[in-house]
Amino acid sequence: MRKFSSYGPVDRDLHYYVPRQELIDGAFQQLLGDDPNKGGHYITVWASRQTGKTWIMREVFLKLTRDTEFDVVILSLQHLQEIEDVNRVAQLIARKLIKQLNLEKEITIDSLDDFDRLFERDILKKPLILILDEFDALKPSSIAGLIGVFRHIYMSRQNQVDKSTGEKDYLLHSIALIGVRAVLGVGNVKGSPFNVQRSVHIPNLTHEEVVSLFNWYQQECEQIIELDVVERIWYEFQGQPGLTGWIGELLTETYNQATDKPITMAYFEEVYTTALNLLPNNNVLNLISKAKQEPYKPFVLELFQTKKKINFIYDDPLISFLYMNGIITVEKMGLNEHYVKFPCPYVQKRLFNYFARELYQEMDGLYDPFEDLSDTITDDNLNIPQLLKRYEQYLQANREMVLKNAPRRKDDLRVYEAVFHFHFYLYLVSFLRSYKVEVYPEFPTGNGAIDLLVRHAGQLFGLELKSFADKRQYRDALPQAAKYGQQLGVTSIWLVLFVEAVDDTNRQRFEVDYIDDETGVTVHPQFVQTGKE
Repeated sequence: MRKFSSYGPVDRDLHYYVPRQELIDGAFQQLLGDDPNKGGHYITVWASRQTGKTWIMREVFLKLTRDTEFDVVILSLQHLQEIEDVNRVAQLIARKLIKQLNLEKEITIDSLDDFDRLFERDILKKPLILILDEFDALKPSSIAGLIGVFRHIYMSRQNQVDKSTGEKDYLLHSIALIGVRAVLGVGNVKGSPFNVQRSVHIPNLTHEEVVSLFNWYQQECEQIIELDVVERIWYEFQGQPGLTGWIGELLTETYNQATDKPITMAYFEEVYTTALNLLPNNNVLNLISKAKQEPYKPFVLELFQTKKKINFIYDDPLISFLYMNGIITVEKMGLNEHYVKFPCPYVQKRLFNYFARELYQEMDGLYDPFEDLSDTITDDNLNIPQLLKRYEQYLQANREMVLKNAPRRKDDLRVYEAVFHFHFYLYLVSFLRSYKVEVYPEFPTGNGAIDLLVRHAGQLFGLELKSFADKRQYRDALPQAAKYGQQLGVTSIWLVLFVEAVDDTNRQRFEVDYIDDETGVTVHPQFVQTGKE
């Protein structure tokens, strides 16, 4: 019986997998070359972690080994990541290659200076295709040094255009360098010494590929999965292979006690909540460890702001680092519009929860133990406007304490907008706990927009959080909130507008219900003042 694979390369005999044949064939052809007799290409294979780079290149390796004209070697370099001395790194890589190719009697490599000798025609028995996995795990000095050697070899071969691949001075036919980032581009602060390589990007799974995975499980195990569950998996994880395999494992194996019953949305919600709040995942833990580092943390916090989108510029080292480590991705809005967004709702929620709880733990003393809360909440009703007023009063009374350790922008020392969203979310969780009200964040677009969904007494309340920037954005936000309310299946939604200061006159002007003609949803705007009165 096959299983879902949640970490590391999949096994075709043991796991559910997506063939990804087009990617395999493409990388295979790059290494073989348009005209194999003239030589192959020197390529980089890159993607975020757990997207299947190693598995795809292993499949390419197996396909290449069927051609007896070439020697084909694949090596992992992760074990060399702590070695500072580039000569030692070159020596150890050479030692592995020499053993793989049975060249022990022919040559000894002691340093980077003689590393290229390993690939000379009088040493190698036939043209070599080399695949180096985890190449970017090496220290920058080692990366630059090895790339310099490979470039020298490549250019030497290119200059011998009159000779076949097996007749050239160097027999390194082609090479693939696998990593989570474009190791030969932006990551090299001294500029790339290896500007001849082609780039192969490994994308996430498509919607159709995710559907095919779970269809395969249903056919093999004869356990039905509701269509809404598969669509929700696609929405939450956006085809990220490692996370998609992980949720598949949790649903079909870890918590699947009744295999004779369908996997329903109710069951999915239970498992998903566990995956969101209780279970560790190496991929997510790595994302968080990168996102909380300086200088990346301020940028990630800025991504939670709702005023404007952030342009995606790959040459920006902050953006390139976060992109290659799977913390952000690109939102394409048109030919000339590319913005930064989080890669999927699940990752955004994990980051939101982490930063929220890093700043604020559970809150006590939100109301007097003997206080009558019936104006705000009862067993069968929740008064959102009154709840927002209570929060504003609490924030005003405790503002100095709330913002004491809050992160601030370096340029103007203002508190990040996300801080108020984190605090408000945990305030609601704490205030409503005794009534067993469910509060959870949603991020419908991956950038800017944040919604808090509150379930109480069989009712769903939607709160869309925004910072009040100007009247134009306010007007645009009203129909947008209405459309989101329609998606939630509710007839009304609250637009919560955080603003530093607002007077009674502007409250009367802007806190006016808006009924959307297209959706019929009523939007209730309400300010929350964050500055001192």
